[in-house]
Amino acid sequence: MHRDSSIWNEALDERVGNGRHRDVPLSLLSPARDKSVAQAAIQAGADAIYIGAPAFGARQAAGNSLEDLEEVVRYAHTYGVQVLVTLNTLLYEHEYAQAVQMAHDLYRIGVDALIIQDLHLLDYNLPPIRLHASTQCDNRTPEQVAYLRDRGFKRVVLARELSIDEIRAIHEAVPNIELEAFVHGALCVSYSGRCYISEVLANRSANRGACAQFCRMAYDLLDANGNEVPDENGQPIHQRYLLSLQDLDRSAYLNELIEAGVTTFKIEGRLKDADYVTNITAYYREKIDSLTAKRSYSDSGLTSYSEAVYKRTFVPDPEKTFHRGATDYFLHGRTRPMANWDTPKSTGEYIGEVLEAHGNSLRVRLKQGVTLHNGDGLTIGAEGFNVNGVEGNIVKINKNLSPLTAHLSTKLFRNLDTEFVNNLHSERRIPVDILFRETEEGFLLRIGDKEQHFAYAKEPARNAEKALETIRTQLSKLGDTPYIAREVRIETQPYFIPISVLNEWRRTTII
Repeated sequence: MHRDSSIWNEALDERVGNGRHRDVPLSLLSPARDKSVAQAAIQAGADAIYIGAPAFGARQAAGNSLEDLEEVVRYAHTYGVQVLVTLNTLLYEHEYAQAVQMAHDLYRIGVDALIIQDLHLLDYNLPPIRLHASTQCDNRTPEQVAYLRDRGFKRVVLARELSIDEIRAIHEAVPNIELEAFVHGALCVSYSGRCYISEVLANRSANRGACAQFCRMAYDLLDANGNEVPDENGQPIHQRYLLSLQDLDRSAYLNELIEAGVTTFKIEGRLKDADYVTNITAYYREKIDSLTAKRSYSDSGLTSYSEAVYKRTFVPDPEKTFHRGATDYFLHGRTRPMANWDTPKSTGEYIGEVLEAHGNSLRVRLKQGVTLHNGDGLTIGAEGFNVNGVEGNIVKINKNLSPLTAHLSTKLFRNLDTEFVNNLHSERRIPVDILFRETEEGFLLRIGDKEQHFAYAKEPARNAEKALETIRTQLSKLGDTPYIAREVRIETQPYFIPISVLNEWRRTTII
């Protein structure tokens, strides 16, 4: 079950040592809070997942037991998906022995790589496991990336604040290391996530996985004399969310990132639920597959890890799950807006305007094609509420807004579409070729890379065409397994074989 990391690293060195980074397949990396979210990410199309260790991950609320991680590794490797584990907090001296032992335990259960921040870990006897440098290593210059490469890292997670030109410059200067970039999710207002506000004000270190998220709180903006500074409309900046950034969305710039040297696209969200991870993973899976299908990368060798077949009951849409708005951040310089001063919460999708608010009723003008359902979540500014009923253009809600009418924005957003969420389902199947061949003692059955020999007395079939079709049909029924039949080759004379026997042979082989 364990992947030999030393062989993987040697293969990587051979592929990118000459500077041709595109020999490394494109990879979509999704977050996993726990094993159920990990499974959702895999089914939605992740090439790799990153998940918290039992301790020392940069999200204290997202740790997982070694037993659960072993189960995740088995599940992921069945689909050819890599498992990266976060061991990326700063450590106290007395914690290094435990962290090193944990690294050995993770290597033993087959984890593919560790994401770390504390470079002092490299001074200990770590297992021969692949190492990735966390974004909190402040990976923003060619010098820093070259240093990490020389220390043995095979991949660096770039600072979110880098421009496309800065990313390109790093790749050109240090071509023989993989570059991973965040493309979607929440943004930290501090550079490279190296935030100390929480530590100073609440004795909770963000670099120890315990951020108190002061950037999502409301503030007054005062001048040197203690007076509230007015905004562009002349209104005092009072209790506004001045540090709350919008969410990152670089889905329109994946091709630019590829050309700049990025080979792994990372989705933020190790505290997010399965609905969010399913939707956003599927969204980027389709984007990446569309890119590799439309463009010819034959000269560069650029490919995607994914060869899976997907069955989905929804159309991916990032505005349908947790969504604070969108920014490409500094990818093309300082672009506005980067922050949302009105609310730190999920705004969702813009669906129309509020014409009038009276008690628990809203008179609205909705965008064409928008249909509201009971239970949908709506927002106006920082106010959130649910739909209790719809009569024409009158929406009944579960909150009395009359006292707030004078302060309401006219913009109406939906941050919970119950019908969309109820239909969020994605299934992933691995295409496999099936071979059924006659042998001297009976038959050989090969499904993918799994093969079994079966001794069996051969009885010529009365109806040759029907017998061969029965064999083909029964062996193709891969059901709830991770596989789907791609090509079925029958290399045998037409024999009569009961359906029950064919089914048993198929089940025995696929295990």
